[in-house]
Amino acid sequence: MAVFDDDLYLLLELAEAGAEDIDVLPNGLAFFSVGLKFPGLHSFAPDKPGGILMMDLKEEKPRALELRISWGFDLASFNPHGISTFIDDDDTVYLFVVNHPEFKNTVEIFKFEEEENSLLHLKTIKHELLPSVNDIIAVGPAHFYATNDHYFSDPFLKYLETYLNLRWANVVYYSPDEVKLVAEGFDSANGINISPDKKYVYVADILAHEIHVLEKQPNMNLTQLKVLQLGTLVDNLSIDPSSGDIWVGCHPNGQKLFVYDPNHPPSSEVFIF
Repeated sequence: MAVFDDDLYLLLELAEAGAEDIDVLPNGLAFFSVGLKFPGLHSFAPDKPGGILMMDLKEEKPRALELRISWGFDLASFNPHGISTFIDDDDTVYLFVVNHPEFKNTVEIFKFEEEENSLLHLKTIKHELLPSVNDIIAVGPAHFYATNDHYFSDPFLKYLETYLNLRWANVVYYSPDEVKLVAEGFDSANGINISPDKKYVYVADILAHEIHVLEKQPNMNLTQLKVLQLGTLVDNLSIDPSSGDIWVGCHPNGQKLFVYDPNHPPSSEVFIF
């Protein structure tokens, strides 16, 4: 967000509840998931549900707007994490959101209604192969790849899994007709994204300090091609739609994420490949 560092209002509004993930449409509309509450991490708005903000990056002075969500969706327990958008052949925009209501795991699918600046909730997805979802990349109106940052969903077992260095985290492909494990062997699979030509999927392994480059097969399985080593905690990934460059949000000092000090907050850095 440094590009907007002259807009104090924008910085304060996004920072108030803590923005976790971002996805940008070709027309410049950006969606942010905010207000994530996660065990062990500091919450900037512990008594407020999470939400989805939208901003038009093509405006001279972009301002964040919180999108209304349709009746019937449980807003009180909304705890959004990773997000992804998909545009179908009719230019309908779908927003996929990883949600942790009461620290459980679901994927919510919304239809973006631009005239009303709102989200129409379409579907809640739960599955035994999605026990600890972190991020998501949509590849169809109801199809996606999702990263599980741990094999277990229980917080204690997650900690034990990390302590024992069990590389059990994985990537799952979901469709209404088939749900399957397509990549595994990660310390903690975090951010995920796809190349502009849809041939390659990139996965950030935050604890191993790695980015995995995977080739997408016709049956939607993923085959590993290479691993990029970084000396930092690798979090969310964004892909430049024109060049295909990978933009990586990173945490050089992970300890500060879990031992939060407002006088010495965690630092961050961005790598470009």
